[in-house]
Amino acid sequence: MLLGSQLRRLREAKGISRADAAYKIRGSESKISRIELGRVGFKTRDVEDLLTFYGVEDEAVRDSFLKLAREANEPGWWQQYGDSLPSWFQSYVGMEEAATQLRVYETQFVPGLLQTEDYARAVVTRGGRKKLDDAARHRIATRMRRQERIRKNHNVKLWVIIDEPAVRRPVGTPEVMRAQLEHLYDLSMAPNITLQIVPFHQGVFAAETGSFTILRYPEYDLPDVVYVEQLTSCLFQEKRADVEQYTMTLEWLAVVAERPDQTRKMLQKMIKELEE
Repeated sequence: MLLGSQLRRLREAKGISRADAAYKIRGSESKISRIELGRVGFKTRDVEDLLTFYGVEDEAVRDSFLKLAREANEPGWWQQYGDSLPSWFQSYVGMEEAATQLRVYETQFVPGLLQTEDYARAVVTRGGRKKLDDAARHRIATRMRRQERIRKNHNVKLWVIIDEPAVRRPVGTPEVMRAQLEHLYDLSMAPNITLQIVPFHQGVFAAETGSFTILRYPEYDLPDVVYVEQLTSCLFQEKRADVEQYTMTLEWLAVVAERPDQTRKMLQKMIKELEE
């Protein structure tokens, strides 16, 4: 994404159209668009040709671009699971790995980044009614691996707002649910995690947007990206107006949700209810 945005900036500074850039690398205009959005791998020859076309002659600058291209082509850890993960989700995991701030709103389940392994297994197997095959194991393993970066790197900030029905919805056995709620309570104490619950009494309007995630990157020239997951695909929203609308929605949700300390009290009450 960083390399793509820098190539786009060079192209626009020279007043070169996507069509002309595409012709230079023997590709299509849509290929240039995918390159600039970081949605496709980079061929060294294409990057070299584009740099030449954009008038970049300084060898040190060219080397830095080519180094980024080589790094961008290195396979991510999630690619080891191959066809078990849809290509669009693999793209998301790669974007998530690069982000330093994740802001999540969830209306259906406990978000994957906060799930226990038993809870994740119950979700993936629909409460045990579906066989735990290799694809299911890979989905669970991916979910657990994604959590490691949040737990180990406190420079990565995670802010999660969950609709109360998503926390109360039974998933697995009562023991699985109790352990999940205890896990949420423990994670809410981490210095890099903020957890809030939107209570029932806020009504249906809290959930009308559906679930979404906003990704933020450390590089100043990379825009925030909104990720919206669907049943068989996903949407990446990158237009500033769209991102701002989701951001304002999330800020409103943060106001109507319980504060982190009150959220912990809610979780304690739910845990106690499951023990009775």
